[in-house]
Amino acid sequence: MTDKEEMGASLFSRSIDLMEDDPLEEIFALNIGDFVSEYLISEELAGKIGKDVKDKTTRLKSQLKELISIYSLDNTLCVLGFNSQDEYVVYNSIAKTLTQILDVDACHIYLTNEFTKGLDFENKVLGLAGSSVDFDEDIYAKKLGYTADDKSIVVKSFNTLEKVQIKDVSKIDNFIPKYELKEYDVKSLAVVPMHNNAHVVGVIVIENYREKTIKRAYMNLLETIGRLFGTSMHLQKTIEETEALINDESVFAEDLQHKRAELTALIGDLGANQQAFVEKLAKAVDEKGQYKVAHSQNTADLSRKLCRQLGLNEKTTDLVYYAGLLQNIGKITLPESLFANKGKLSKEEWEKLQNHPNVGVNLLMNINFLSEVIPYIHYHKERWDGGGEPEGLKGNSIPFGSRIIAVADAYTAMTSDRSYRKAMDKEQALEIIKEEAGVKWDPVVVNALFEVVNAV
Repeated sequence: MTDKEEMGASLFSRSIDLMEDDPLEEIFALNIGDFVSEYLISEELAGKIGKDVKDKTTRLKSQLKELISIYSLDNTLCVLGFNSQDEYVVYNSIAKTLTQILDVDACHIYLTNEFTKGLDFENKVLGLAGSSVDFDEDIYAKKLGYTADDKSIVVKSFNTLEKVQIKDVSKIDNFIPKYELKEYDVKSLAVVPMHNNAHVVGVIVIENYREKTIKRAYMNLLETIGRLFGTSMHLQKTIEETEALINDESVFAEDLQHKRAELTALIGDLGANQQAFVEKLAKAVDEKGQYKVAHSQNTADLSRKLCRQLGLNEKTTDLVYYAGLLQNIGKITLPESLFANKGKLSKEEWEKLQNHPNVGVNLLMNINFLSEVIPYIHYHKERWDGGGEPEGLKGNSIPFGSRIIAVADAYTAMTSDRSYRKAMDKEQALEIIKEEAGVKWDPVVVNALFEVVNAV
């Protein structure tokens, strides 16, 4: 029996007595590794936080400083803190990327006054921060946006925190096109709020110049992006507020406790939203690639089983899982019509398909929290004998995660129906992979595949 069990009380219940009715002290002092993701909290931090500091205010400030230093803005979407309109060009890039991902004609991003420092939208509650539409003149000088009194469906979505999708805008009264955004051509649209629970930071507007219903997988992805933006921006603002409290010599301990609870909750929310984003992005990739099954999800699930069979640690396993989900990420930036082409591909179309892992890597490099999975994705087309792409790496010089994904991807593809053939049975797929072990695939990973598949 452990000392904890002998006391007859949980660590949490002990903390209430030991920490002056401050249960979060227990989390930081004794259980921080379970409370905050291992990607954000190091063992060194846990040790520092667990020390007995006499001055409670000093202790709380120390904890907050450590959280902020570990959780830097590099771990989230850097979409806050701009002070001039030149810096807001990043939102134009985001809007253009979303048009590619969602296969739509236009995208506009509106933010509240709270998040548009350096821009002046006068009395508007929502101001245009970015657009996929190219302008010949200064977009921000036009002060495009919406007031609180506007009857627009954009404002309705913002106020209710509910997504809106209109297949034919001519059938509704509350769509007033903004000519500066070429909305006179809009036939269908969707609006998704960017929010974290009740805290809303803006909206994303998606438009088509033809009647079109956005696919469910794309709408789910767009909703997740809205939550990711909302949480990320709220967190960045909370970090700014926390820094101000740390520098305030007269601050009360209760205020620091409140801010610590808010900060840790937001970090937890962001982690959940990041995972949801990866999973929804993978589903959108499969939708665009016209897979009949959830190929990316199945590849990721098998990759995770292989990691566990090979005895890899949990963090590496998680990274390989994410890489498995996103190994076909490049397809999300290619037009859906390319994958619907049943005839012979043109030279340009073939090159686009051939290079899709590199397109995906470029996209992922702009999502900082996924940076660690990039090598696994980038090299998953390499071969054990050195005859693969993109760099002809050979044997153990290929990242282990890439070798795992390659085998999982091949087996999942072979055992799934495709547009041009029926699925193989597992015995046939295993035989083919076994024959190519030491040529295409890492023999160690192939052995693990046999163990995993035959154990089912």
